[in-house]
Amino acid sequence: MESRENLYDVVIVGAGPAGLSCAIYMARAKYRVLVLEKEKIGGQITITSEIVNYPGVERTSGKELTDNMKIQAESFGAEFAAAEVLDMELEKDIKVLHTTSGVYNALGVVLAVGANPRKLGFKGEKEFQGRGVAYCATCDGEFFSGMEVFVIGGGFAAVEEGIFLTKYARKVNMIVREEDFTCAKTVADQVAAHDKITVKFHTEIKEVKGDGMVSFARFADNQTGEEWTYEAGEDGGFGVFVFAGYVPNTAWIPAAVKKNEQGYIVTDERRKTNLDGVYAAGDVCVKDLRQVVTAVSDGATAATSLEKYVSELHERLDLPEFEVKRAAGAGKSRPQHREEAGVGSESGGFISAEIKGQLGSVFEKFQNRVIVKAWLDDGPVSGEIGGFLEELGGLTEKVSCVRADKQEERNGRLLPSMEICYEDGRSSGIQFHGVPGGHEFNSFIIALYNVAGPGQDVDEDAKARLERLDRDVNIKIMVSLSCTMCPEAVMAAQKAAAVSEHVTAEMIDLQHYPELKSAYRIMSVPCMVIDDKDVHFGKKNFSEVVNMIV
Repeated sequence: MESRENLYDVVIVGAGPAGLSCAIYMARAKYRVLVLEKEKIGGQITITSEIVNYPGVERTSGKELTDNMKIQAESFGAEFAAAEVLDMELEKDIKVLHTTSGVYNALGVVLAVGANPRKLGFKGEKEFQGRGVAYCATCDGEFFSGMEVFVIGGGFAAVEEGIFLTKYARKVNMIVREEDFTCAKTVADQVAAHDKITVKFHTEIKEVKGDGMVSFARFADNQTGEEWTYEAGEDGGFGVFVFAGYVPNTAWIPAAVKKNEQGYIVTDERRKTNLDGVYAAGDVCVKDLRQVVTAVSDGATAATSLEKYVSELHERLDLPEFEVKRAAGAGKSRPQHREEAGVGSESGGFISAEIKGQLGSVFEKFQNRVIVKAWLDDGPVSGEIGGFLEELGGLTEKVSCVRADKQEERNGRLLPSMEICYEDGRSSGIQFHGVPGGHEFNSFIIALYNVAGPGQDVDEDAKARLERLDRDVNIKIMVSLSCTMCPEAVMAAQKAAAVSEHVTAEMIDLQHYPELKSAYRIMSVPCMVIDDKDVHFGKKNFSEVVNMIV
């Protein structure tokens, strides 16, 4: 029998509304529940700044709603782990999940893995991704301040993001291939009433091009065939935001799980797949409506169906009830609803009391002490970094924060900088330029954990290839602290630095370094620059980073 330590009644893959709802129901029924999430708790909905159609909640944000769901699940005993699932064995009674943080076993599995933004395939789309073509208004809207932008799509996401972009853009053009919007009329009416938005129906984008960034676009009327173009004026460029639906995140899921031609998982009305003990929930399922309210319904349906299956399996395999370890104080505190993850607390410090309490258990796992060396100048960002490190250093003896001596050689280092070092003072190659607030706080803590040991588990083949690297490689990851896609790329590059002494990985908060935005013509994050010449956009996992540098 598999180790009881890593044996759960149910493992839920994905921590969006569907996965969180399932966790609430299963944990409340006193089953041992583990939620695995490789990126950010909350999923795609966290980029939505305003939700007004969730029953019983007059107005909230996607982040606030899912933060509360996570707290509720934890209050009933659900466990959470930051891990990417690499492979699954799902056809036996005991399911086996191989992840970047080890192997987990479960009686039941719920796949709540969501979907990713769809790419249209128009000419120049791939070439200009990150240089005018974008897929997230929250992450990239600020890069287009004062410019004109085009929003491609007519559904709810396109309309909502188009309205959001009016905060930054001089003008927003909605390009809709249908005769009308495909979202609720009340939402579409907001577009019609907005003085910064114009709409062109039965229109499609055909091509973008430019010198380094998008400065030309070609469109066509899909009824008459008539084409028209737009060229940048004095701005030098403009933005094309694509919101044309989503593609299910199922390419990696074993073929034994039945999917339709579009890749969505096929389930019955109870959200059961074709495999016993394997369920799916949320946007990854075949269904007509993909909204938060239907996602949480799927999660609840899958959970209540699994309860009976898991109970019967306990009896058939003669398994006792698994112990559910409720976290001390779980469910009693509420999120601060600041930028993210506790940095910038309402008490005036950098780290909230809630996060400080959670960090204690993380620091206990450190095998060795780590040193954070600060290379600072006289600017305001250095002042913020100094205050952040003073607060961090007071939390644990496992982390020492020191300021580099002014006589130390800086060797052209980008300042200000925080460098994570091993206990003996050797550099790990991991640097942060700016306070790691927002979504990057977690990546900073994971970087400390990787240097202190034992560190995250990663794909062994990719790790072995990286260990054979015999040349120096520098990776700069340009980020925005509001971006939900950046942390995965940051953590992947930093793990590469922790594995190989030949790799350095620098997280750079772009708002403090506009010169780098100009130098690499960055209009989207995350942006990864290798050896100051090769530029890559979009989130990347550890294996993808290794493929880029080895």
